[in-house]
Amino acid sequence: MGSPADTSKSIKVERYKRYIRRVNSTKLLNASSKLLFRATLLVALILVFLFTFNYPPLALADMYSTQRHLQAHSHFLSSGAWEKQLRHSATPRRPNGLTVLVTGAAGFVGSHCSLALKKRGDGVLGLDNFNAYYDPSLKRARQAMLAKHQVLIVEGDLNDTPLLHKLLDVVAFTHILHLAAQAGVRYAMHNPQSYVTANIAGFVNLLEAAKSANPQPAIVWASSSSVYGLNTENPFSELHRTDQPASLYAATKKAGEEIAHSYNHIYGLSLTGLRFFTVYGPWGRPDMAYFFFTKDILQGKSIDVYETPEGKQVARDFTYIDDIVKGCLGALDTAEKSSGSGGKKRGAAQLRVYNLGNTSPVPVGKLVSILEGLLNSKAKKHVIKMPSNDGDGPYTHANVSLAFRDLAYKPTTDLPTGLRKFVKWYVGYYGLQTSLKKDIPSA
Repeated sequence: MGSPADTSKSIKVERYKRYIRRVNSTKLLNASSKLLFRATLLVALILVFLFTFNYPPLALADMYSTQRHLQAHSHFLSSGAWEKQLRHSATPRRPNGLTVLVTGAAGFVGSHCSLALKKRGDGVLGLDNFNAYYDPSLKRARQAMLAKHQVLIVEGDLNDTPLLHKLLDVVAFTHILHLAAQAGVRYAMHNPQSYVTANIAGFVNLLEAAKSANPQPAIVWASSSSVYGLNTENPFSELHRTDQPASLYAATKKAGEEIAHSYNHIYGLSLTGLRFFTVYGPWGRPDMAYFFFTKDILQGKSIDVYETPEGKQVARDFTYIDDIVKGCLGALDTAEKSSGSGGKKRGAAQLRVYNLGNTSPVPVGKLVSILEGLLNSKAKKHVIKMPSNDGDGPYTHANVSLAFRDLAYKPTTDLPTGLRKFVKWYVGYYGLQTSLKKDIPSA
């Protein structure tokens, strides 16, 4: 009987082969994993690079913005001519004159205040980003008008930190008149982020630059009558509650007042907030009712005239631009020095808020009637109910007793007189052929 075949050797050989296959498989898997990891990492790095290139973070965005600004003025900066221009524009021409940085200098109120300051001998340097919220050509025209009076406007944004520090380093400003903002109540429903960027982030950035300056400038800035929101007490007083804003625009302005309080308390910045009431006049804003009513009446288009849900007329405390300018200059002239130095508070500093209005509310229907008389044209009125979530209140009326006491503020221009001046400017600016009526209906 033969002995059984020896299979132990073949079994060992088979086990060894299986082991080799597992080792090779593991090596292949590890190699594949490493390759996949490296490929994934490479793709991620490429995506990060592309995202950073197209959407730089805020710090880089500020840097790029400043680089673009510096490149635009490189032929000045290299020779110091740009800094010389800044100082020339900001140098007062009268004894003890102010040296004022005006933000929003190409805007409606900003251009008027800049001109008034320059004419009385103060030094003025403007800052504006010339955004396209409304026709930038109007802002450029204001810039050209100011240039004739040797007021320089630097094109730049409030959120450009290096630029702000550069301006405050080159010029020792005694005051800042901060009028730059994202304006408009209804536009906030379409572009809310622009209000946060300009009215809150931009304001904080300006205060950060001002607190670090040596000496610290006193700051006068534009709040708004919109902060009164759902308040029903009339006339609106600075003592009334302002914690019920009816629009995001109003909320950002109210936030500005609280931010001003904190920088005053922590850093000793002297801050004065001015609550403007429906400013109108020559070189005004095209998004304001009196402006586009004029445009649409002349073009034969219909205009929407709001009334309250109860059928009452909406009324506004229309305030002529010259009166607002007097209030702004009065606030600058009475502003006390900031008490801090180099970012450190040395003592208590002035903190104020004032209403600047006309104290005589006029129904919007009456505004239309005055324009009809001035333009010799009948308006095609479309009376509609004001939406409950419109963002605007039905009635504004300023109590200016505090401004009268502290700033000698006293408005003198009634609506018919102010509208006549606006219409005269409007037809001249746009080159329209129309005759103005001499007899103006009384308000």
